[in-house]
Amino acid sequence: MTKISTESYKGVRDFYPEDKFVQNYIFKKIRQSVELFGYVEYDASILESAELYKAKSGEEIVNEQTYTFTDRGDREVTLRPEMTPTIARMIAARQKELVFPLRWYSVPNLFRYEKPQRGRLREHWQLNVDLFGVESNEADTEVISIAHKILRDFGATEDMFVVKINNRKIIDALYEHFALTEDERYRTSKLIDKKNKVTQEVYTQALGEIIGEDKATELERILSSNERLLAHLGLDNAAAKEIVDLIELLSQRGVTNVEFSPTLMRGFDYYTGIVFEVFDTHPDNRRSLFGGGRYNDLLDIFGAQKIPAVGFGMGDVSVKDFLETHSLLPAYTHSAQVHICTLTTLQRPSAFSLADTLRADGLNVSVDISGKKVGDQLKLASKQHIPFVIIIGEDEVKSQIYSIKNLDTGEEQKLKAEEIIQLLSKSHA
Repeated sequence: MTKISTESYKGVRDFYPEDKFVQNYIFKKIRQSVELFGYVEYDASILESAELYKAKSGEEIVNEQTYTFTDRGDREVTLRPEMTPTIARMIAARQKELVFPLRWYSVPNLFRYEKPQRGRLREHWQLNVDLFGVESNEADTEVISIAHKILRDFGATEDMFVVKINNRKIIDALYEHFALTEDERYRTSKLIDKKNKVTQEVYTQALGEIIGEDKATELERILSSNERLLAHLGLDNAAAKEIVDLIELLSQRGVTNVEFSPTLMRGFDYYTGIVFEVFDTHPDNRRSLFGGGRYNDLLDIFGAQKIPAVGFGMGDVSVKDFLETHSLLPAYTHSAQVHICTLTTLQRPSAFSLADTLRADGLNVSVDISGKKVGDQLKLASKQHIPFVIIIGEDEVKSQIYSIKNLDTGEEQKLKAEEIIQLLSKSHA
């Protein structure tokens, strides 16, 4: 019989306890940060109609990156590669019942068939934060402020990351200036979005092939200087004014690590205005971490009334890389706060009774049933990173006073059950 490989599917992860501890930590922190702003959680199935992504996600994602198949009812189904089309569908379905503005978030499991690399896998989880129903740039300001707050709550300082912003309307204005066709606009946008992934020579040549060398030279000249670009547009240009006003509003909210980046595009076709990305500034991980933007027209595909919307997605893989790079991840600890060891099997009834008493007060307790010597029981607790151990022998059974040891400090105390509860509750707070 052929042995089955123990390797996981390429581009996905197995979560051993230490890995799941890190993921749960990330999820817990981001939920806390987002809910501080009054956002509520929603969710949906990982299965969606393939039609949903063909309508709005972009050709590259649909044709090259989705896991799409035909189900037994002859329906074309896709494992969701992103969450924004799903939330748009959900809101369109109940638009007349919902009260706007909506502040919603989710942490869905997403799938994309692409080459696995640092910060990017075929399966990941992603925080999605969306604000529906506010047209003004106060909405963009709030959403970017939340992204900034999340990283600060992880312990990051502003010099560790930068928020780059742009406005898709600026690019549209330039396309109008150069009289580009729809096909030229689409191909140029895709090329600009990949600018940092190719050499300058390859980028310049490709741009010249799309729009002609003269236009390509002028477009590059304008995009290479923020001042030249804004001067070209003029501050009376609505798109340029949105950028200037947004930077000022963010500064008022304490978000000062912001840069205007005219070549920032974002890959999705549905963005209509402000777009942003958060970049790690560390030389070992100098890359985009996550981003989002304004998508006011997404509900159009459902024939629903237009609702202004802005949001972002933050993947767990890139966030974990960021936290590791900046040494911001906590040390692993076991879910059990204390492990009860016994000198012999005769003390197990007392161990189980004490464990029940401690659990009744909300403490996490494991009882050793391995049958190993007490020294090996202690080693087991230490290797599993359980912070405290209680050793029960004949004297402890009789006196109901137990020896509890802190495995980190080596400190040992003799305490009654109620005193142990106080100690562990305090240490866990």
